[in-house]
Amino acid sequence: MFNRIREDIACVFDRDPAARGYFEVLTTYPGVHAVLLHRLSYRLWHWGLKWLSRLISSFSRWITGIEIHPAAKLGRHFFIDHGMGVVIGETAEIGDNCTLYHGVTLGGTSWDKGKRHPTLGNNVVVGAGAKVLGPVHLGEGARVGSNAVVVKDVPAGATVVGIPGRIVSTAVEKSPQLEQRQAFAKKIGFDAYGMSQEMPDPVANAITRLLDHVHVMDSQMENMCQAIKHLGMELPDYELPDLGPCDIESDHPAEENKAK
Repeated sequence: MFNRIREDIACVFDRDPAARGYFEVLTTYPGVHAVLLHRLSYRLWHWGLKWLSRLISSFSRWITGIEIHPAAKLGRHFFIDHGMGVVIGETAEIGDNCTLYHGVTLGGTSWDKGKRHPTLGNNVVVGAGAKVLGPVHLGEGARVGSNAVVVKDVPAGATVVGIPGRIVSTAVEKSPQLEQRQAFAKKIGFDAYGMSQEMPDPVANAITRLLDHVHVMDSQMENMCQAIKHLGMELPDYELPDLGPCDIESDHPAEENKAK
């Protein structure tokens, strides 16, 4: 029991950079309070003390703003960040190392008894305000974007956004095209951290397509230079300058402000 409590507190430091000490986490984090109280109510529920279990669950909701049914199954290293408005239904099952943010609902879609709430695999992250409804399964390492509504199964490693939830990326091995793009971005001094073609950000998608386009143009220019040199003509060699964040900003912000 005490080992489980230590685990519930220790996992906070891996996922919340604002956490500064064990005493602070134990006394001021409502997500930790809700999980610890649920550990107690869960045991009482399975010992047959259901009224007492529900009483502790209601008390936990009153002081934390987080509602977890005593029968819900929570894995190890489970963390609820901020927590206000989180609802976890009776037949919900959550794997190890999962993280929920505030406003998340793991709810049901029917009044029938039996399995009617979601099952989350290990290492799942559900963003703020997201709703996962019905007896759906979220595979290991799945990610649910903020305010998404998920009503279908999500494969392992996938990212889901939108209403209704749609898969925008899946965990795939590095492709030659991706490695080529990253190498070319590094060559011209552009930081392509976190970019992929499957990202929902249209700006990021546009930049990756521009990188592919510029790479083809660069390759064609190199072939043309080689052909010209083969004909006996000498061409000067130029080094590409490195690009940085300041290069896309104005050198004279004051003048821009005047123009506005």
